[in-house]
Amino acid sequence: MQQESVVRGALGWRGGEVDGARCDQEVESALRAVRAHLGMEIGFVSEFMGHERIFRHVDTSLAEPPIRAGHRLSMDEGYCRKVVEGMLPELIPDTALIPAALEIPETVLLPIGSHISVPIRLSDGTIYGTFCCFSSLPDRSLSIRDLQMMRAVADMVAAQVEAKVSSQKIQDSLKARIFAALAAGGPQMVYQPIVRLTDMAVVGVEALARFVGLPQQTPDRWFADADAAGMRGELEFAAMRNAVRDFFSVSQEGLYLALNISPKIVMGSDLVAVLEGCPLERIVLELTEHEHVEDYDGLYRSLARVRARGVRIAVDDAGSGYASLRHVLSIRPDIIKLDLSLTRAIEDDPVRQALAAAIVAFGRHVSCKIVAEGIETDSQLRALRALGVEHGQGYLLAKPASAGDVMRMTGRA
Repeated sequence: MQQESVVRGALGWRGGEVDGARCDQEVESALRAVRAHLGMEIGFVSEFMGHERIFRHVDTSLAEPPIRAGHRLSMDEGYCRKVVEGMLPELIPDTALIPAALEIPETVLLPIGSHISVPIRLSDGTIYGTFCCFSSLPDRSLSIRDLQMMRAVADMVAAQVEAKVSSQKIQDSLKARIFAALAAGGPQMVYQPIVRLTDMAVVGVEALARFVGLPQQTPDRWFADADAAGMRGELEFAAMRNAVRDFFSVSQEGLYLALNISPKIVMGSDLVAVLEGCPLERIVLELTEHEHVEDYDGLYRSLARVRARGVRIAVDDAGSGYASLRHVLSIRPDIIKLDLSLTRAIEDDPVRQALAAAIVAFGRHVSCKIVAEGIETDSQLRALRALGVEHGQGYLLAKPASAGDVMRMTGRA
């Protein structure tokens, strides 16, 4: 039980779905714990790849170890294949007592005085590689209990390896899906008018991404998949490029174009270069509310560079969570967009009305415009007007449409 607790504690075994980096960390923790527990000099996890074995993880107490992670050796060298094929025992407290071990050059060259190794078997029965520890000196204290512990850890390592492989397959599938959408020229963009509520004049549009390929899922799922595949930036920039190309090719008047972008992408890119050639004074960048921001100072500095060129900043989904308040206080936006969860049923809910009124009063105090999203009924529109909300968008006012259709609708083509 003590050995098992050592291993499980080091491995941090939780089961379930893990990412590749965490798999590697947990395998390395298990390897380190087992090697130290056995008091051996070198421990490693190897993978069999054709005629070679690759040392994926190596842990050692030696200043100059004979092997390192990433090293490759022929399968004919060393102990691994011979242990798996039953030519050598898995547990060898003293190699001098095993004639087959003495015939292996590495026994003398390294040297190897004691050795314990077990195969790592995947759930389908195939052998991934070996989990091994060895030292230059014999160790007669090694016992069958140590071998059983090694086998238990090898089973855990096999589960982690399979989780990593599964995770990589999922990521590869997501990447292929995003690449296909981009290669087809996607995402397609539609535009929802933003209306001044006092006279119902259209003052701007929000660009919204649409996807026609498989799987059939909502745009937010497409962007979440792109994030999981490490391609969030590529997809967001493709949406921005398509939006400005289509909109400004038909828009001849002063309507502004609102583009959605995540804070992480803002801080990791040169937005001035991305928007080069656009009338920047007609661009509004809408920052999503749902993403956690670690470095607001860095975000503010990144936004300052495009603001200096005339771009305005909007905080999206305000009123839907704590992050929106942090966005407003830290970013000092030009526009605050009330989330549809606040707009919904606002005509009958004094609490929603009070929160919306507070945001409107704040906006007036700091010269920040307020836009209400998700207006779908006349009663919502009347309630928002009564609260002093200046602008709005929603299906009651106008549905998303192509850039050309929006221009024809507004008479501004």
